[in-house]
Amino acid sequence: MTTEDELPEIPVVCTACETRTRVAFADVEAAVERHNEQLHDGESVAEVDPEVLEQLVDRVGRDLGLLE
Repeated sequence: MTTEDELPEIPVVCTACETRTRVAFADVEAAVERHNEQLHDGESVAEVDPEVLEQLVDRVGRDLGLLE
């Protein structure tokens, strides 16, 4: 079983601000929402790096047996 300390940091990008940061796995959703609320009037601009998100989705799909 994976503990919270073993979970990776997730890259978050904002093309409007031209920023990239890494956020603890458990905090990603809140960090992205907070950034978008504070800097972009709630518009979904900041997001998990799309390439990383695609890899995560593929791995979860394989782990759940959805891609077999």
